[in-house]
Amino acid sequence: MEISREAILNKTHYGLQIYAYVLRLYYPDTTVLSVKGRDCGITRNPFNGGKETLRIHIDGVIATHRDTELKTFSGDVFDFAQYHFRITDEEELLLKINQELHLNLEVKEKDELDWLNNPDDTWFAYCSFFKAPVRNVFPAETMRLHQVFALITSDKYKRITEDLRAITDVKEARKFKANRFDYVTFSGTFEKRNDSNLLEHSNLLTIDFDHLDNLQELKKQLLNDEYFETEMLFTSPSGDGLKWIIRIDVSEVTHSEYFTAVANYIKHTYNIEVDQSGKDVSRACFLPYDPTAFLHKRHQVL
Repeated sequence: MEISREAILNKTHYGLQIYAYVLRLYYPDTTVLSVKGRDCGITRNPFNGGKETLRIHIDGVIATHRDTELKTFSGDVFDFAQYHFRITDEEELLLKINQELHLNLEVKEKDELDWLNNPDDTWFAYCSFFKAPVRNVFPAETMRLHQVFALITSDKYKRITEDLRAITDVKEARKFKANRFDYVTFSGTFEKRNDSNLLEHSNLLTIDFDHLDNLQELKKQLLNDEYFETEMLFTSPSGDGLKWIIRIDVSEVTHSEYFTAVANYIKHTYNIEVDQSGKDVSRACFLPYDPTAFLHKRHQVL
C-alpha cells in the first residue's frame, strides 16, 4: 500500500496509534489512552505542561483532539504529529510517521533529477525587523521569511505570548503588546517605518483575521485556498486570530488596491470581514509564539 493520509489512518486505527506513540515518548510506562467506543476521554497534554487537558475523539474517519484549556490547541492527528515532529511539509510528515511507527507503507522512489523538470520558483522576500516597543520606528535588521518563522516557532516569544493571553483587560492587553512585542513589516523593507520611507516592496500582503470562533477550520481553508498560495500563516499574539501572508504583484496594481481586492475576495469566499489596517504598506505585525506556524517550503531553503 502506497503512503498517504488514508493509508496511515487505516494502519493506525483512525490515527489513535499516532497519538499513543507520541504520548508514550513523553510519558513512558503509563497508560496514555483509554479507548471507549469513539472517545478516548482526557489524557495529559505534553504541550500544556503535562496537564490532563487533552481530549481525543474519533471524528468520522480520523482521530481529532482539543485542549480543554488552550482554545487554539485543536485539530486532527496529523496536526498533532506536525506539532511534535516540527515538520510543516506534508510529504515529509507522512514519511516521518511511516518511519517512526514502522508502518511499512510503500514509499515511491523519486528520480534524483526530477527537480530539473520543475519550474524555477526561486523567490526571496525581505522585510524589516523592529525591536519593541512599537513606537520604535527604526529597523534593527532585514530578514527573510525563514528567519521570521524561526523566531515565531522557537521559545523566544513563548513567555510574553502566554503573559499577554492571561491579561483579561482589553486596554491593558493592547498596551502590553505595543510595549513588549518585536514586530516586522512583511510588505517590505523600510528606512523608517512609514509608507513614505519604503525602500523595497516584498510583494507580500498581510491579512489579519481577528476574534475567530473557527480558527483551526479557517486555517485549513486558507492553506487550501484555490486562488492564493500561502507563504506564511500563524496564530496572532492574542490567540484568537490568524496572520495570513500571501504573495502579490505590485507591478500590476498598488498595494492598497490589491488589499481591497483580497478583502473583497475573502468576504465573498469566507464571509469574513478582515482588519483594514493591512491596507497600509508599513503595517506592523507583532511576532508571537506559535510552534504550529506554517511556512511555504520555498522559503525553508536557507
